[in-house]
Amino acid sequence: MVSGNVFDITARRPLEAVAVLSSSGRGTITDSLGHYSLIVKSTDSIWFAMLGKTTMKYAIDTIKNLGEFNISILLRAADLPEVKVRNSNYKLDSLQNRQDYAKYFNFKKPSLQLSTNKNYNPGGVTVGLDLNEIINMFRFKYNKRMLSLQQRLIQQEQDKYIDHRFSKLFVRKITHLTSPELDTFMVYYRPTYEFLQVVNDLELGYFIEKCFENYKIKKHNKENLKRNDNE
Repeated sequence: MVSGNVFDITARRPLEAVAVLSSSGRGTITDSLGHYSLIVKSTDSIWFAMLGKTTMKYAIDTIKNLGEFNISILLRAADLPEVKVRNSNYKLDSLQNRQDYAKYFNFKKPSLQLSTNKNYNPGGVTVGLDLNEIINMFRFKYNKRMLSLQQRLIQQEQDKYIDHRFSKLFVRKITHLTSPELDTFMVYYRPTYEFLQVVNDLELGYFIEKCFENYKIKKHNKENLKRNDNE
């Protein structure tokens, strides 16, 4: 496992959504804190890519501290994408994210299919088949890397959806908990993405109420057990 953080050239500002790639075909992207972690082979090399530009390759067996391999990337203002200021809106942010990373979200594993070119007729057993798709089927490392990054982006999108629905503000209004108890409750009773897809806000509030009742029972039992131990 190699992990670390990616920063800008000042080594202070973390960079999100930087692609971390390995020569064995595995890949991931940095989170909002610039952090990444990736399982690699000892013979692998890794490199970082952002805005179509890549860093040099780093051989795994030359990295002294695999648990803290931090790097800084030089970004010039001219290289940065256009910035649009808008109100905080989860749906708009999600749509924008899908648009920004459409290449990864829309990626599909190549498969045999007929060519859409009416004039394409190479002859033989491949008549009508799209040769570009056949060639792409054998780009194993590229396909594996693209699927891995796609899955990571989808997971991040789902995590943000959970954070949007199961927010601290919403939970605090129902439970009246404050940190650090609130933080513990948020982690322990965090719902799944699939569950939130089928419940409305009223049903989610009911779910939080039931979880809070369970939380108070467990807390009470724990306090009694501790009191009995002391006696």
